[in-house]
Amino acid sequence: IINSGEEVSTNTIKDLLKQLIDDEDKKSPLTDTNLTKELNVMGYPVARRTVAKYREQLHFPVARLRRQLTH
Repeated sequence: IINSGEEVSTNTIKDLLKQLIDDEDKKSPLTDTNLTKELNVMGYPVARRTVAKYREQLHFPVARLRRQLTH
């Protein structure tokens, strides 16, 4: 249910989150805080804990574990 355009579908947020994580620099992945800021800038006001919950539901590990070491 959307009231006054404030609430956005969780699927929309999850899609954007997946896109942000897929597109991030793998040498310095975005933290949950960074992801929250990105979504807020895009006009999706979500809390960091919500971003963390959605990231876990999408089976993405924390930023530290997404970092790919390049040698």
